[in-house]
Amino acid sequence: MELRYYIIFAIAIISLQLFITIFNRTLHWLFAGKLSPKGKKYLAFITFSIPNALLIGQLLQLFMAARIIAFILALLLFSAFVSLGIVIIHFLFSKTKIIAKIDRTLRLAYPFALAGLLGLSIYNAYVPRLVHYEITLDKPMKPLRIGVASDLHLGTLFGGKALDKLAQIMDEQKVDLILLPGDIMDDNVTAYLAENMRPHLEKLRAPLGVYATLGNHDFFGHQEEITAEIRQAGIILLKDQVATINDELVLIGRNDDLEKNRPSTETLLNQAKPDLPIIVLDHRPSEVEIHSTLPFDLQVSGHTHKGQIFPANLITALNYRIDYGLEKIGKPYFMVTSGYGFWGIPMRLGSQSEVVIVDMKGK
Repeated sequence: MELRYYIIFAIAIISLQLFITIFNRTLHWLFAGKLSPKGKKYLAFITFSIPNALLIGQLLQLFMAARIIAFILALLLFSAFVSLGIVIIHFLFSKTKIIAKIDRTLRLAYPFALAGLLGLSIYNAYVPRLVHYEITLDKPMKPLRIGVASDLHLGTLFGGKALDKLAQIMDEQKVDLILLPGDIMDDNVTAYLAENMRPHLEKLRAPLGVYATLGNHDFFGHQEEITAEIRQAGIILLKDQVATINDELVLIGRNDDLEKNRPSTETLLNQAKPDLPIIVLDHRPSEVEIHSTLPFDLQVSGHTHKGQIFPANLITALNYRIDYGLEKIGKPYFMVTSGYGFWGIPMRLGSQSEVVIVDMKGK
């Protein structure tokens, strides 16, 4: 398992204890005067023991409860956000004569605010937005419209309907080319096959083709099955390969950097015609500094999910030179998308599912 997952588990353990503590304090405030000392002890025992038992069981691999733990952690995080808002409002009115009325209102508002955050996070996960970028290359070329969707994580909670929606968006935007830079599947093809998603994935079509690379979740031991299913859906999968389209455009697709022996981008560039526009598909934006010195034009990446749920975006911003958006660094442009799907649980806060449209033209 990658080091980052051990770090994630450590952060999850510490965060869980903090959020449970905040949740307990909030419950004590919500039910002030209605909980006996013994009742408070029982409440603390239940709220601390159940989530921690699930987390320990997951760490010891006694059972699989990662999604349940993530959902509980997200709910506790949202509760902490609402509690923080309540504390701020209470503080602002604490010295006024209407503080008792304010507190009653806040107690009534708490469950609605929590439900609102939960609803917003689910909406952000399942309802994609369109993000448009325009870039101009110092090369002669025909105008090109590219549709990019990363991190689909096709699985139990994200499947055929989402693929149909993606195909509809690409058709409506009249894209010339579709790029899928990694994490097509969510670790394996079990749910993909069980729900017969291939006919839905096959709907992705563009005049210049649909191209994809593998991400880290495509390399968790089932890469051969994932490779076969992607190709059988009519998608051209580039595994450390170079493709020249109609002598107009070059695509370089790299395997995720879990593949430690993958050739460098510089090596792959030796197979590309330098006078043509060159686009690199690299799932993780982990080699931006190296790539900024190389002679290509655009890199499309995903992986970061823009943190998926705030404040995780602060962590991704620290880990990557560019963790979201479009930026020109050196010669190339670098575009990192928050992804079309989600990881783990169908919840996003501070980020939203998206499809990126890049309009590229030359001088």
